[in-house]
Amino acid sequence: MKNLLLILSIAFIITACNQPKNADLTFTYPKTKKVDTIDIYFGTEIADPYRWLENDTAEDVAEWVTAQNKITFDYLDSIPFRNKIKDRLTDIWNYPKTSAPFKRGGRYFLYKNDGLQNQSVLFVKDDIDAEERILLDPNTLSEDGTVALAGLDFSKDGKLMTYSIARAGSDWNEIFVLDVETGQQLDEHILWVKFTNLAWHNNGFYYSGYTPPEEGKEFSNKNEFHKLYYHKLGTPQTDDKIIMENKDLPLRMFVADVTDDEKYMIVYEENAGDRGQAIHVKDLSKEDNEFKTIVANFDDDYSVIGNIDNVIYIRTNYKAPKYRLISFNFDNYEAGNFNDILPENENVLQGVSMAADKFVATYMKDAHNIVQIFDYTGKYLKDIELPTLGSARFGGNKDDNIAFYTFTSFTYPSVVYKYNLNTFASEEYSKSQIDFDGNQYETKQIFYKSKDGTEIPMFVVHKKGIKLDGNNPTLLYGYGGFNISLTPGFRISQLIWLENGGVYVLANLRGGGEYGEEWHEAGTKLKKQNVFDDFIAAAEYLIENKYTSPEKLVIEGGSNGGLLVGAVANQRPELFKVALPAVGVMDMLRYQKFTIGWGWVSDYGSSDDSIQFNNLIKYSPIHNIKENVEYPATLVTTADHDDRVVPAHSFKYIATLQEKYKGKNPVMIRIDVKAGHGGGKPISKVIEEKADVYSFIFFNMGIVPEY
Repeated sequence: MKNLLLILSIAFIITACNQPKNADLTFTYPKTKKVDTIDIYFGTEIADPYRWLENDTAEDVAEWVTAQNKITFDYLDSIPFRNKIKDRLTDIWNYPKTSAPFKRGGRYFLYKNDGLQNQSVLFVKDDIDAEERILLDPNTLSEDGTVALAGLDFSKDGKLMTYSIARAGSDWNEIFVLDVETGQQLDEHILWVKFTNLAWHNNGFYYSGYTPPEEGKEFSNKNEFHKLYYHKLGTPQTDDKIIMENKDLPLRMFVADVTDDEKYMIVYEENAGDRGQAIHVKDLSKEDNEFKTIVANFDDDYSVIGNIDNVIYIRTNYKAPKYRLISFNFDNYEAGNFNDILPENENVLQGVSMAADKFVATYMKDAHNIVQIFDYTGKYLKDIELPTLGSARFGGNKDDNIAFYTFTSFTYPSVVYKYNLNTFASEEYSKSQIDFDGNQYETKQIFYKSKDGTEIPMFVVHKKGIKLDGNNPTLLYGYGGFNISLTPGFRISQLIWLENGGVYVLANLRGGGEYGEEWHEAGTKLKKQNVFDDFIAAAEYLIENKYTSPEKLVIEGGSNGGLLVGAVANQRPELFKVALPAVGVMDMLRYQKFTIGWGWVSDYGSSDDSIQFNNLIKYSPIHNIKENVEYPATLVTTADHDDRVVPAHSFKYIATLQEKYKGKNPVMIRIDVKAGHGGGKPISKVIEEKADVYSFIFFNMGIVPEY
């Protein structure tokens, strides 16, 4: 509707006041048109009046976005301390940051950020103690910092680097090639790359992607017929060879990796609705050698970590819900003929690195890391002592005695350590220079009972000496899905919350991977309500134990966590003052029809199945918003280039909430432009969004931050 803006009734009245009292604000939301769209699921009619908002490139949708952003930003502009929060965030963000170095082809590479650079810069040095030089600065690829590095790989001799970029946060990538010695870019330019790894072999590399999508539907059309390609340097993309595809099954996916010695090519094949991967391996040292299928089904997770000659090592949850390290001999492999190297134990094997003829295993124990070293036979040698309860990430090369790892925790800014695998000695390589005193805060892990009696862990972080009087502003964060684990980590933006007396809580809900595949399984499909029950129980625990009260409790989550916030706000709105669903999956009946949404059926189930439909309709955020209910103040955040969870989810959700909610709490949406699902977002945009989110929270809780 071209003249939609002419019929939008937008009024914004603010009464001057010294204290932030949301009751002094009145506003009328944009009137969102409705259409007579009805779907029938197994005899049940389901209205979808905001279906038109799925067409995110249409003119009337663009006008609707403009109108929604206007009322949201007018509201945010009225918050008297918003600029002070942004200034404080900018100030604390402005310190040098350095990644752990990694070695390729005899050189060391690392990322650095001088403080407020939108994207971190890739540096190279000929030796660990040599002077470094800039190899690739993504900040030069766009004026606004919205082009980000998405992946990279190196030729075996380290002379060439292939790298991919993402524009405006999209999952679509473009590939280029750089001469490491000269810094000059080759002529290669590969388009329509998506859900890929970069794997170099000989005079080219493997990558994955799709045929070009329909114009205007690049960010919403269902992704089908994924292909694995090989690109030879100096040839046009049209000549790239298709290595693997499935012309009959459009939802198969293929991703390649190549071992460090370029002896073996590994192809991971995934199937819609299944959680695991099939594995195909090819001996690249022999011409015209065929792929050997190592795993033919899609029941379990497999990740090849490396090889020694013809022995290949894999981390897997095959017959091991908490994962184990296995091996097989490629030359005489028979189906299922695996050897245990690191058997499953009581902790989750989160990752394994090969370094200096040793395995360095990162385990997860009650959602925090321990790191142990083993020889190649699996014999235990030593633990790496970590500074406190937190998260570690280790990286090394199997031919080098020197490796690096990073460590971080909630109030422990990231530190990079240099590790000698001969002497088992750690030394600090680089330390954060942020002006922050972690000694003022404390972190504890609490175990509480969910609705069905299951014990759930959560981390609670706050200033030392707080009073448990029910009056502390508390932010409860969760995810609970896709076998993803939430472990302790330092996040700059959280300092705004903590230094103003806030309590930060991270709940390790079922559906995640904190206790292995059984924990994951307990929060999927027909058991998805367990995740919501776990989150609600966390809120109830915090209230009952006087950490906070419903008037001071905010819930936050992104993506699958946005679904979590939307569902829980519908089920128990009285528990929360503020709800922050970010880039959430809000329409559980249609999510599988957009981009890569079909890949989530393994966790959610699908409305194409009658039993799953009856489960999904019970908690789908859009379909469970009710009239005459007092909902929390709600700020939905999404972005125009999100082609992971398309913005239509958030558009339809907020339109429904604005239609049905008649209370005084604001229910608004903040739609970022030239941004996507979150990855690669420039620091300037991150600071702006975080300033708006924290301003919204404080304002609706009646709190004036101390700036």
